[in-house]
Amino acid sequence: MNGLKRPQGRLARLVPGLEHLSPAYFALVMSTGILSVAAFRLGLPAVAHALFALNVSFYVVLWALFVMRLLWFPRAMMADLADHLRGCGFFTVVVATNVLGSQVLLLTGNVIVALALWGLAILSWTGLTYAIFTILTVKRSKPPLERGINGGWLLAVVATQSVAVLGALLAAHVGQPWKLEMNFFALSMWLWGGMLYIWMMSLIFYRYVFFSFEPGDLSPPYWINMGAMAISALAGALLIVNVAQAPFLQSLQPFIKGFTVFYWATGTWWIPMLLVLALWRHVYRRFPLRYDPLYWGAVFPLGMYAAATHAMFAALGFAFLGWLPWVFLALGLGAWLGAFAGMLRAAWQALADAAHRPLPG
Repeated sequence: MNGLKRPQGRLARLVPGLEHLSPAYFALVMSTGILSVAAFRLGLPAVAHALFALNVSFYVVLWALFVMRLLWFPRAMMADLADHLRGCGFFTVVVATNVLGSQVLLLTGNVIVALALWGLAILSWTGLTYAIFTILTVKRSKPPLERGINGGWLLAVVATQSVAVLGALLAAHVGQPWKLEMNFFALSMWLWGGMLYIWMMSLIFYRYVFFSFEPGDLSPPYWINMGAMAISALAGALLIVNVAQAPFLQSLQPFIKGFTVFYWATGTWWIPMLLVLALWRHVYRRFPLRYDPLYWGAVFPLGMYAAATHAMFAALGFAFLGWLPWVFLALGLGAWLGAFAGMLRAAWQALADAAHRPLPG
């Protein structure tokens, strides 16, 4: 026992599963939320609102589970925070909060709740950014590069850009004196997220091509390679729309437009590469396809690419890209249904196992 007194009785049978809860499980909220946003933007309000209702429930339940895990298993929680492969999974909390805030703003128009979620996300982003990277810097025992980095590190980029996205959306709904400052903050986060991607992607690509690669190494978060660029393109498109609200954005408009297309093009390049690697993993090398919470990190980029492409062609007038968001929304919804079915099966199996596990003590 390393935290508060654990529950007794039948509830105690479920505790072992909570101890090993993935820190990246908020990717469930990320994926559900961005598909809701994309559906809303593409004129499917019934789908958007159904996913929104589910997402509120997911968000509340996951916070409850994370708080219980922190109270009952603080050492396990801290060990994850200091782990090179699992630590960045906590950034899903930031992304999920911002995506839910975007849903609240777009689907209900409630600026106050969206602002509250944005504030919580900024606090979470600040705490996690400096806690995780300080711990990983000063810890004495560190893994070699090939065992210490994966695509999950790019969740730090996605978290940063998610702050920029919700900030840009909110800036369009508030008046002065905060409109200018919020646009500047969103621009700053957008730029920092791009720089962070360059840093991290350089290391990840180096690990790709200069170290041995086994199917087990290709975990689902590698899809964040594309998702991080897609959300960067979305943030850039929203800043382009906000040009009329902030004079300083007008002088930067050519730069923002160029980098928005640059981010989108980079994310697009990753799609065939990731599909080929997925085929290599599951078809050629016959790696079993079974449910893993990390698969939500592969669903999110599909929905984000749909939302980003729609926002970009709307901001830049690229009407010839109008078919792409529909394709990726359909792919994202299909992947979401597959992951959700896998999650239900895994939960049912966990409950069955718990029912046959002897009561502690």
